[in-house]
Amino acid sequence: MAYTLKGETGDWEVVIGLEVHAQVVSKSKLFSGASAEFGAEPNTHVSLVDAGMPGMLPVLNAHAVEQAVKSGLGMKAKINRRSVFARKNYFYADMPQGYQISQYDQPIVGEGTIVLDMPDGSTRSIGVERLHLEQDAGKSIHDLHPSKTFIDLNRSGVPLMEIVSKPDLRSPEEAGLYLKKLRSILRYLGTCDGNMEEGSMRCDANVSVRPVGSTELRTRCEIKNVNSVRFVMMAIEHEARRHIEVWESGGKVDQETRLYDPNRDETRSMRSKEMAHDYRYFPDPDLLPLELDEAFIAKIQAGLPELPDDKQQRFMRDYGLSAYDADVLVSERENALYFEDVAKGRDAKIAANWVISNLFGVLNKQGLAIADSPVSAKDLGALLDLLADNTLSGRMAKDVFEAMVETGKTPGVIVEERGLKQVTDTGAIEAAIDQVIASAPDKVAEYRGGKDKLIGWFTGQVMRATQGAASPGVVNDLLKKKLAP
Repeated sequence: MAYTLKGETGDWEVVIGLEVHAQVVSKSKLFSGASAEFGAEPNTHVSLVDAGMPGMLPVLNAHAVEQAVKSGLGMKAKINRRSVFARKNYFYADMPQGYQISQYDQPIVGEGTIVLDMPDGSTRSIGVERLHLEQDAGKSIHDLHPSKTFIDLNRSGVPLMEIVSKPDLRSPEEAGLYLKKLRSILRYLGTCDGNMEEGSMRCDANVSVRPVGSTELRTRCEIKNVNSVRFVMMAIEHEARRHIEVWESGGKVDQETRLYDPNRDETRSMRSKEMAHDYRYFPDPDLLPLELDEAFIAKIQAGLPELPDDKQQRFMRDYGLSAYDADVLVSERENALYFEDVAKGRDAKIAANWVISNLFGVLNKQGLAIADSPVSAKDLGALLDLLADNTLSGRMAKDVFEAMVETGKTPGVIVEERGLKQVTDTGAIEAAIDQVIASAPDKVAEYRGGKDKLIGWFTGQVMRATQGAASPGVVNDLLKKKLAP
């Protein structure tokens, strides 16, 4: 069902385009040899080029070019054989040159596609308009002094990929799915770490609204530098409703750049939105056009890893997983690797259920990444082996898993320490069954009279009598024999 917002005059459709600034995984900056590492002391990773000193010439980082091409191929986008770096002229207090070196009408990557997996099982293809390389600005710090602003140029010149979607997104949910999918692709490729908290992936959301059924593109506003997927979704929702109120009250939406305040859940005006000609773009005279040959692109293409969409299809085909389970497992490359280690030589569907329901539940609760999991893939696999050979019942396996999380011990050690082996001795189980049957003659009569579902009640009583140690399968088989008329 299409996402719409209700207004006083009718239903409205939201039109969304996202501009994602993804920091390139690179040891050095885009046009200098200074370190691009995050977290250093202020102004310690600054070269003369980054500081905008007279006569300093930019030198293009070849690795950043490779990373941009790799990202474009990962989005199934056109790689432009010729691209041009341009100067984007505007005042930036923390950009010493007085301009930003970016790309304008001739970017390194052209049109591509990102496929979204929707909650209802369908897919949505979202167009990518372009990917271009540009240098980041420095950082202005306003809260260290009552009347002065401090400048940290460590980030100045750090290589960025600006990835611009087409205005194909139609809901906050789709915007969130797009960001997660894009982040997943870049992380699989190793071209951006996707860490929004550290600012290595930031999002500008362009939002407009129109009456349902209309095809016009009304005035849009840009919400600048949002640093989490949840905040992007909240900002879009708020801004769309603001637009509807303005249009329905007879007003006019001004094209402007706005900031989102998550504490108040509101956007506020930052500045009027410039048009492209306001930046006075022109080719940078210090940088030659970038020309790529087919061999360079083919070599990068040959080295691409298996990407999320392909891995999801393989998991569905080879492991028999549902589209949902496969999507959850491939969203992060490390999660997919963990699952495959657990599933190797075992029932893949059971492995997927334990990884998604049990392991991910613990990781989410404790705020851990899979790299920091208290249970290794080897140990979880060993637990599933104990479940498969009937050493443990399902209930017992869950208890052992909880102990593994708490202690870090292997399942074999925990089973021995706690005496948790499942009872499969039919003599001991039959004795418990006879006791249950003798104590409930009315239930036996009802079962034999046709109430087959009572078998579950009998099984539960026997499991309780054996303190959960009996094999449920053995219990079930023996009960059916003994309760037969």
